[in-house]
Amino acid sequence: MAAADDKSMPLGRNSAYPKHYAPQLLYPVARQLKRDELGIDAAALPFGGEDVWNGYELSWLDENGKPVVALGRFRFPCSAPNLVESKSFKLYLNSFNHSRFATPTQVAQIMRTDLAAVSGAPVSVELFDVDDVAAWQIDRLPGECLDQVELTVDTYQLCPQLLAGAVDDSVKVSEALYSHLLKSNCLVTGQPDWASVWIRYRGGRIERQRLLAYLISFRQHNEFHEQCVERIFTDLMHYCRPEALTVYARYTRRGGLDINPWRSNETERAFDCRLLRQ
Repeated sequence: MAAADDKSMPLGRNSAYPKHYAPQLLYPVARQLKRDELGIDAAALPFGGEDVWNGYELSWLDENGKPVVALGRFRFPCSAPNLVESKSFKLYLNSFNHSRFATPTQVAQIMRTDLAAVSGAPVSVELFDVDDVAAWQIDRLPGECLDQVELTVDTYQLCPQLLAGAVDDSVKVSEALYSHLLKSNCLVTGQPDWASVWIRYRGGRIERQRLLAYLISFRQHNEFHEQCVERIFTDLMHYCRPEALTVYARYTRRGGLDINPWRSNETERAFDCRLLRQ
């Protein structure tokens, strides 16, 4: 399966937009390539979860040739062997633009079939009318924001060792913390990826300054969205040893898509929380 330097990957290359429906554009990337680096056993994942993609630029033609527009929400289980390369997903969705379909239900079913085939697991697909504001309300993450913590920072390359000694096992808490300061870079193109990250845990209290410094250390790190979240989860488990942990990142959109990975040893389904900058 594809590696990040695979020359056939569409990301980072000039690509013509397709004129008609083209499922062959979808490009899989094996999740295990990076999980091996993190010491994650495919047969015994330390977390459950999903990758929630929101699509804001969906369109096709009805049977009379009249354009239809919609919003889409796609849920990929993290247990799927492959993630979908984001540019290939964008090109795939655009391939619907000049093809005719009878109903939105037909479009959703075609997408379920295609995305399941490339990811290797069933995928949830929901299509929404663009006036369905109730399904797309802007909200904020619950819990305490870390971004006002006083901190002197000089580390912008990934440094998990910043979490060493961060936990106080004498003080047991159950809390949710979040930061809007997570930034990483695309593994292939080096383009910046911006996110808000939400961490809910139960166990010894984690020191705010060390946690925030660790999250900021992703600033020059190159990795896909899903891989960053799995790295945060495994680093927190290794250094802080919480009894329960959830890591959720809400990334800003690119090319009409945003990606929101959820990893948790408590519950597999992410809550929907579209943020202002998404």
